[in-house]
Amino acid sequence: MSLLQTLFRPDFEEKSFRAEVARAANILQIGEFQLLQLAYHEWFSWEMPEETIDRIFKTYMLKDLVPPWARHYARHILALEESGTLDWRDSVYHRFDRDFHTEVPQGRSRFIAAVAVVVLFVGGLLLVGHLVSGGGTSVLPPYFDDRDIPPVGTSLAPGRYR
Repeated sequence: MSLLQTLFRPDFEEKSFRAEVARAANILQIGEFQLLQLAYHEWFSWEMPEETIDRIFKTYMLKDLVPPWARHYARHILALEESGTLDWRDSVYHRFDRDFHTEVPQGRSRFIAAVAVVVLFVGGLLLVGHLVSGGGTSVLPPYFDDRDIPPVGTSLAPGRYR
């Protein structure tokens, strides 16, 4: 892929093994190297050793060489996606994501509790503001106080109350 092609079409990928790995990683919403770690575990049935990590990282990132077990795993993920049977939220694919959560909030009860807390907080602030202001007749704008409103039963004298 030329630099000019990349600048004009950043979404363009050549048909390569590394592009397959990148597409599979994007589908699972994980990094490419995480996909390599998952592929290694799937192929060899154990975690990737420390000395192997550096070697695979260098060959993959610097030399664009994709191991056959990684190609196989990427093709498997792409086939699952095409058949519609892939669940990218499955925790198997996110073992290396510390911040990935699959829990769904409690729903309606949690929402109602949050709204009640906000209403009580804002209502309390309005009440405290009203009490601190010293006898105003309205809490929200336009702000009137007792001097602006005539007492009950009095007539409006011209020019006195406006």
